[in-house]
Amino acid sequence: MNIGFHRNFIKQYKRVPKSTRFRVDERLELFELNALHPLLNTHPLTGNRTGQWSINITGDWRAVFVYQDRETVIFIDLDTHSNLYK
Repeated sequence: MNIGFHRNFIKQYKRVPKSTRFRVDERLELFELNALHPLLNTHPLTGNRTGQWSINITGDWRAVFVYQDRETVIFIDLDTHSNLYK
């Protein structure tokens, strides 16, 4: 699977606390190996985020992505649950 990052995701990643950034890196590696691993809780979003998917980074942090095609995903958002789903 090919993974890309939207510029907004990259900006958000740089603002994340260092301890959370380490967890982001771990989860993205796991996602690359198995996008449906139970730790990630990969699931489609609804409402104004229909067509987007989310994975768990920590108990509160989420990474949101879209499928560009069958082999490519683009991570578009990285933030806390409450900030992403207002």
